[in-house]
Amino acid sequence: MSKTKKNEFRPNDFVVYPAHGVGKIVSIEEQEVAGFKLELFVISFEKDKMTLRVPTQKATEAGLRALSSPDVVAHAMKTLKGKAKVKKAMWSRRAQEYEQKINSGDLIAIAEVVRDLHRADDQREQSYSERQLYEAALERLTREIAAALGNDETQAAREIDEVLVGRAA
Repeated sequence: MSKTKKNEFRPNDFVVYPAHGVGKIVSIEEQEVAGFKLELFVISFEKDKMTLRVPTQKATEAGLRALSSPDVVAHAMKTLKGKAKVKKAMWSRRAQEYEQKINSGDLIAIAEVVRDLHRADDQREQSYSERQLYEAALERLTREIAAALGNDETQAAREIDEVLVGRAA
């Protein structure tokens, strides 16, 4: 098992934590827990008004990663352009799969959820749970693309929307 290089992430770095999306490392602190000294990344998720402490030794194991590269962002945007792939499985099963993709922290998987659940104005209504999953995936995608490209979220949201609306045409 390889240890995370201590200096892989630094304060003020944006990182992606699978279950919560994009956060910012505020500091690296030491805490004593049950007699052991632990070094922790303190990660702030401003939008969710949440702070997470992740042991630096377990960060990679926990899925903490740097923001996606421009190549991955481009691949995610290309994924959005594709045709929705909706399996014939029952909704509860598909919903579970979508949830797993969203929480995987994998930008391409998240883009697939957005693509598959996006509805053009003239398409059938979405159920409440479909809408919730779509919005969760869209928010994760928007935040990471904005952070990765150094844009604001409004700009990233507009670009994503243009791709989604453009493919329906």
